[in-house]
Amino acid sequence: MKKQLRQRGGGAVLYGTTTTRSDLFESLPDEIVIVILCKLTSTASSPADFVAVLLTCKRLKKLGVHPLVLSNAGSGAVAVRAKNWSDEAHRFLKLCVNAGNKEAYYTLGMIRFYCLQNRGSGASLMAKAAIKSHAPALYSLALIQFNGSGGKKNDKDLRAAVALCARAAYLGHVDALRELGHCLQDGYGVRKDVEEGRRLLVQANACELASVLRAFNTTPSHRPDLIESNGSPCGYGSSLLEKKLHPANRFLIEWFGLRGGGVPGPGLRLCSDGWCGRPETRRNEFRRCSGCGMVNYCSRGCQAHDWRVHHKLECAPMEEWNHVIDGVDEEEQVTDDRTVEIYEIESDEPLDSSL
Repeated sequence: MKKQLRQRGGGAVLYGTTTTRSDLFESLPDEIVIVILCKLTSTASSPADFVAVLLTCKRLKKLGVHPLVLSNAGSGAVAVRAKNWSDEAHRFLKLCVNAGNKEAYYTLGMIRFYCLQNRGSGASLMAKAAIKSHAPALYSLALIQFNGSGGKKNDKDLRAAVALCARAAYLGHVDALRELGHCLQDGYGVRKDVEEGRRLLVQANACELASVLRAFNTTPSHRPDLIESNGSPCGYGSSLLEKKLHPANRFLIEWFGLRGGGVPGPGLRLCSDGWCGRPETRRNEFRRCSGCGMVNYCSRGCQAHDWRVHHKLECAPMEEWNHVIDGVDEEEQVTDDRTVEIYEIESDEPLDSSL
């Protein structure tokens, strides 16, 4: 009688001269593998994380492009970098778009509208994301309507912009909430309601403060990026804000930094908020600060953000601020959160009218 030997290591079983190996992965149903891949794409921090898994074997490569997997991809999985932009990256985003992924709609829409200057296709993709209640897409479309981006100045549609802003604000977009508050305060595209506008501005500031406090209340050992070398918390405008930078905005910043040296075209400017990346699509499209006339913004949200980070220290000479502060009560200094008004430029002549 032949000698029988059972070897458990690695799943191999030896019977005399015959060897068989069980492959548990191959025995898994496709449905289970797809569910696992959906979880991966929804939590991946970069496209490289997802692609690395697809290159493991032929089966994962095949199931990885299943529409259900691509439709669940999160913003990290579709966060292509400008330095790695290629036909392959474009095709990957289009695969996600064809699967109905709203993050891919928005990211590719922003790239086509602002970087590739395919305005119609880009706006259409962002609109598809907006239909799926994608708050950043709703806000971006609102800015396009506010500024008349991609067209002439008369192409602005303020009523549509306010409606888009209201929807994005309802979904929790802080910049949209702030923009809507200013519109109500100024009667810009909507019936003037100063009290309601101020209430929305206070609400926007409260939401922003709450997000900052949540970040700083995280255990320091889990968030070393929020701690300086001396043990003190990082400033409000450093790594904390970097965590909130949307991949689409990061792509715009990198794209124009690599290809235009920070200049989107002759006579065109980028938004002065370093975390935005949006470029002008025509001359003098953006509005500039009335305090110094040296910076320009695509929106009130970018103005408020840049003001808090550093522009309030650069806008006017310190002796002017000291003169103003001398006449202000201490309580007013603490509670006042106003920013310098921004003015729309009609031509290259000095500005003379405000929004």
